[in-house]
Amino acid sequence: MAETEGLPPKPRPLLTRLIFGARQARLGDELLAFKFRFLVALMLAGASANALLALGSHSGHNVIAPTHLRVMEAFVVVALLLWWVLRLCPQRTQTLAWIFEALCLLEFASAMVFVPDDELRLLWYYINLPGVFIMLGLRAGWAISALSLVCIWTLASLSGAPYSTHAVATGSTALLALALTLHVLVARALSFHRRMQAASGDLERLASLDPLTGLLNARAFRVQSEACAASMQRSGLDYAVLFIDLDHFKSINDHHGHAAGDEVLRAVAELLRARLRRSDLLGRIGGEEFAALLPDTGAAGALQLAEALRQAVQALRPAIEGGQRIEVTASIGVETTTSGTGTLDALIRRADSAMYAAKQAGRNRVTALD
Repeated sequence: MAETEGLPPKPRPLLTRLIFGARQARLGDELLAFKFRFLVALMLAGASANALLALGSHSGHNVIAPTHLRVMEAFVVVALLLWWVLRLCPQRTQTLAWIFEALCLLEFASAMVFVPDDELRLLWYYINLPGVFIMLGLRAGWAISALSLVCIWTLASLSGAPYSTHAVATGSTALLALALTLHVLVARALSFHRRMQAASGDLERLASLDPLTGLLNARAFRVQSEACAASMQRSGLDYAVLFIDLDHFKSINDHHGHAAGDEVLRAVAELLRARLRRSDLLGRIGGEEFAALLPDTGAAGALQLAEALRQAVQALRPAIEGGQRIEVTASIGVETTTSGTGTLDALIRRADSAMYAAKQAGRNRVTALD
């Protein structure tokens, strides 16, 4: 986790908030968040570089042709405007990246035509390509590479000091080689990112599931139940909690072995999963204990479902090794918000108490404290 659980987020430095704004945290996708920060850096770096070159021209240290100087000054203004919009709307990162790229290409074209005494003006197209491949993707990278080649071959001849044919050919070959290298690197980086995302998702799912039954484990059940209960409370809807405990489970392990006990748990888990709705939450919260949270369910519906589950468990008679079938029964405690209990913690405690009351009353029954 980025922040320590239970503690307020650490405030970001003032300079970071000034550069990136206050809304970048809303970008849930990690790759999009990286592109947002990278585009901010490109915009500010481009605006700063052009501002310095323009300042050098005005001071007489590096005189630039008036037409291109005005283009550079316009670039600074538009780039800063795009940066400010990006700070306010980070979800528009891809759209603003295309606009910024068009702005860059216009400036490069101006440099090719109006700054003929700059022998290295060709390099702007090379500097541009890494950002294009990273920000806009592989297809866009090749499209901009092709457009750059067209600009190099056509615009160079329009300036007062055109490049030689050999220079343009060498520059074009180098640009294609750079594009190919960037394609390989970005493709590998994206592939690695996708694999890492898939692996992270698998690990998250594994961390939230009980390995034996495939149900939610105790921690994941609690976390998801809190979110569901909060949603029900906001909507003004009732919900119910069931605690389901298998009777005399220890004797199954003692007489038939733990492998038989595991088969019983898997069979009961599958039965419960099949009988509950998709919207219901089901978890294994103890050795032979299961819990279910039933959203939008009142007392009558919860009791009716609990009784149906009890009867289904009793009729299950799962088979163990050797084909022998074992009779299994369950004691089920029920609690709902319709009883005026209130919080999820209170419901869980009362459902647990109701389940123990069912045990004490003879097992294989459904009990609600009220």
